[in-house]
Amino acid sequence: MGIQLTAIHYVYLAFIVFILALLIKRRDTTMICVAGIFLLGLLATETLSGSVSGVFNSFIYATKELMGTIMIISIIVAMSRVLIITGINETMVAPLTRFIRTPTVAFWGIGLIMMVTSFFFWPSPAVALIGAVLLPVALRVGLPALGAAVAMNLFGHGIALSGDYIIQGAPKLTADAAGLPVSEVMAASVPLVIVMGLVTTVTAFWMMRRDMKRGTWRDGLVTENSATALLSLNIRIEERAVISPGTRKTLAVLIPLLFLADVVAMFWLNLQGGDATALVGGTAVLILIAVTLLAHRNRGLEQVTSYMIDGFVFGFKVFGPVIPIAAFFYLGDAAFTDLFGKVLPEASHGIVNDLGVALANSVPLNGAVGAVTLTVTGAITGLDGSGFSGISLAGSIAQLFAVATQSGAATLTALGQIAAIWVGGGTLIPWALIPAAAICGVSPFELARRNLKPVLIGLGVTTVVAMFLL
Repeated sequence: MGIQLTAIHYVYLAFIVFILALLIKRRDTTMICVAGIFLLGLLATETLSGSVSGVFNSFIYATKELMGTIMIISIIVAMSRVLIITGINETMVAPLTRFIRTPTVAFWGIGLIMMVTSFFFWPSPAVALIGAVLLPVALRVGLPALGAAVAMNLFGHGIALSGDYIIQGAPKLTADAAGLPVSEVMAASVPLVIVMGLVTTVTAFWMMRRDMKRGTWRDGLVTENSATALLSLNIRIEERAVISPGTRKTLAVLIPLLFLADVVAMFWLNLQGGDATALVGGTAVLILIAVTLLAHRNRGLEQVTSYMIDGFVFGFKVFGPVIPIAAFFYLGDAAFTDLFGKVLPEASHGIVNDLGVALANSVPLNGAVGAVTLTVTGAITGLDGSGFSGISLAGSIAQLFAVATQSGAATLTALGQIAAIWVGGGTLIPWALIPAAAICGVSPFELARRNLKPVLIGLGVTTVVAMFLL
């Protein structure tokens, strides 16, 4: 199962370490990522023109991969603008203020609702649904936008996605690779998901409260004049559209019902992932058009376009700094072959997966080392920002360690799955956590930094617990 590592692998690994170090120090990494793409292209094509072209083509590749997320965020922000201008948003969230009265309740309430919703539809559509409704309430009671993003991100892209007990996409991939029944992997993951979730969310909440009391909290807002994507549009009093109180109240009830209908349709039609996101996005576009025509009447046609432009400007403002970084990390997986051809060894499964295999083959075989190796391997394979691309590898390596050490294959498989998805599925890699960051109007890099310590602590504790369960 060994893979012969090449200069390309070592260069990619060196840039990964450098980029992570810069992120920890709050430094921008765009130029470093571009340099990495250029150098990898030069090693792969051995031509200057191929390397230079590879930089641009990698940007195109990353944009295509991220386009669905860019679209849903832009559309939700455009819809939110017209709801704010007409006052519908304020009317819609007013009843929720009876239940969410403190930042603590807001943090845990948003997180738990996000987790439950994400179990059924995966996190991306859940972010759009919850952000549009609950975020303004959380801000009103004093929860920072970045705190709301942390809650949505850790509970959704962390707890719900790493367990994936309803859709079962993640456990099926790892179980198949490990040669185990899906039910066995899911059962073994329950205590690990609980430990990881509790340690990470409690640590993140404690750190947030501590930094707020010390005055060292960083909001990480995308724009200085805004608190969130929903409120970052600098709406002036003279811009407010006049709409009758009766119509406003009717729409405040109807709009949540439409999104609730989306939820029912997701159940009924078994829509998940991208299909579920598309349903939410299409509903948001129709709401945007209908409310704009009611509010602006004769100028409605022009205002629809204006709102959409506002949404797309915000969307690309958030994603602009991320695309070059995503382009570099995507080279760790299938993007490298798509852009530069088959220059890696014949048995290669992508740069990141090759590095994971090399790690697994270079450590001694025992239960404790196996647990640490699965955590590190899962984290490495998650660096491509998918979370799912490397979990089959985690299952295969878990099987090897289990046979060699006579330890629990299901526990090792679940541990690798959890590490890969927590890192790559959306809590540490900047572009993977963009949905939560964008809907809250905060920098994805600041959200990644805020998540870093809680997630690393959680992975450490979960790995130790897994050792005792083997």
